Amino acid sequence: MLRRSSFVFSALCAFLLFSSSAATQNQEHKSPLRFRVTLSKEIAPKAASGRLIVLMTSAPQEMQTIRIGFVPGSTWIAATEVEYFAPGATIELNPDVKAYPKPFSQAKPGTYQVMALLDTDHTYAYHGDDEGDLTSAVVKVENLNPADAKPIELKLTRSAPARFKPADTENVKLVEFQSSMLTRFWGRAITMRAGVVLPPGYGKDPKKNYAGVYHVHGFGGDHTGAWRQGAQLAKEISEGKHAEMIHIFLDGSFPTGHHEFADSVNNGPWGKALTEEFIPHLEKRFRLVNKPYARFLTGHSSGGWSTLWLQVTYPDFFGGTWSTAPDPVDLRSFTGIDATPGSTDNAYRERDGSPKQLVRMGGKFIVSIEEFARQEAVTGDYGGQFASFEWVWSPRGQDGRPMKLFNRESGELNQDVLKYWQNYDIRLILDKNWATLGPKLKGKINVICGDADTFRLNEAVKMLCGFFKEKGSGAVCELVPGRDHGNLYGSYQTYPDGLAARIYKEMAAKFEQASKGARASAKAKAR
Repeated sequence: MLRRSSFVFSALCAFLLFSSSAATQNQEHKSPLRFRVTLSKEIAPKAASGRLIVLMTSAPQEMQTIRIGFVPGSTWIAATEVEYFAPGATIELNPDVKAYPKPFSQAKPGTYQVMALLDTDHTYAYHGDDEGDLTSAVVKVENLNPADAKPIELKLTRSAPARFKPADTENVKLVEFQSSMLTRFWGRAITMRAGVVLPPGYGKDPKKNYAGVYHVHGFGGDHTGAWRQGAQLAKEISEGKHAEMIHIFLDGSFPTGHHEFADSVNNGPWGKALTEEFIPHLEKRFRLVNKPYARFLTGHSSGGWSTLWLQVTYPDFFGGTWSTAPDPVDLRSFTGIDATPGSTDNAYRERDGSPKQLVRMGGKFIVSIEEFARQEAVTGDYGGQFASFEWVWSPRGQDGRPMKLFNRESGELNQDVLKYWQNYDIRLILDKNWATLGPKLKGKINVICGDADTFRLNEAVKMLCGFFKEKGSGAVCELVPGRDHGNLYGSYQTYPDGLAARIYKEMAAKFEQASKGARASAKAKAR
């Protein structure tokens, strides 16, 4: 009996040991998804570098290329930095290390489409793929279990389509100017660019001079808006719908994002270079009246903040700004975050622990700040929207990069950055210097924003409007009911022909009035 029990016990131990070994073996064979990306010798005969990105989507429609959607999370994205990618070489990318919305191994089993992209100039975070970027074909993978899958092979064989290259037309001229100030700052040649739209009658009267309208685009844009809008602008001027003015579309794009024409310890003296170098150059080349009353500013979103900043910073240089849906102009609400010194806010969480929301459409919030920031951290180390603010407004850190407003993992705000950001808090600057700025800015401020702005920018504008009202400034500060970031310019009761038409009309009237005053003053002096 004892010997039989011993045998049974030994057999049981052997069975348990075998079962444990088999389970361990099965567990070891579980292989989370990896991507093996090869650089084609045909597309890249020389070594390349950049940010290697893999995009994955479960979208049912067949795709020729995959891009991240407006709503973060609609496309899975993983990335890694590649310093040297030899032609014909293969790099294995682990999509669990730096990924959004989650490590890829946590994706549900199903049918996916995948694509690889090498962002050679690190601009993907600003405006997506562009010329010089290398991509693979889109590969469809059926019955994929990302938690246990063989590596997926992708080959970079395609070059992204070239972006629009501006060139002179009859009415639109490309201007490129090397700034000595910015070149000194960076230690390499820095070029400022603009697209200049001339009125149709510009060449008919060589003695006629014009007011200048300086446009600044929003985040993701550049000066090529001159070519998209130029023909229509010239047509409407010739039809008498707009006064004859020269429209200058400035370029606010930079590898770090949108420099917003603000002097910065990280980006350099963009505001100073614009007012002391570039605009004087433009006024010499074109027949622009080189007087403050003939220099008008307008822009939307990041361009809205840029133009308001320029008017407030250089009140004697510009004759007025029409800034629409500007980036945060009062840092008591930086897209919903209290970004003032001493703030105990968290960038990711409300005080009740719920997510702090950022993007809303149709009156409903659809994206939180954390979701937006985490996707941006994957698309690029710089050039994204939050990073762009930090490159303009933050102090420089010990690593040579701008200090972050908030910890990207926890959402905790950096108090040193909050203090430094006061230098770019437009409402605070106005409040502290109102005795000097108030008289200089009289009749020069126009701020228009939808009261349902997509990115909560209306919150800061509302605070700024309250400030102007309290000061009795006479500034135009308007919150348009029901309008968001994208539909603000459409016809409304205070601008039935559209907001752009209203802006140009008000500029023309201001220029005409100032010109009459200047002529009258000149006559009086001549007597």
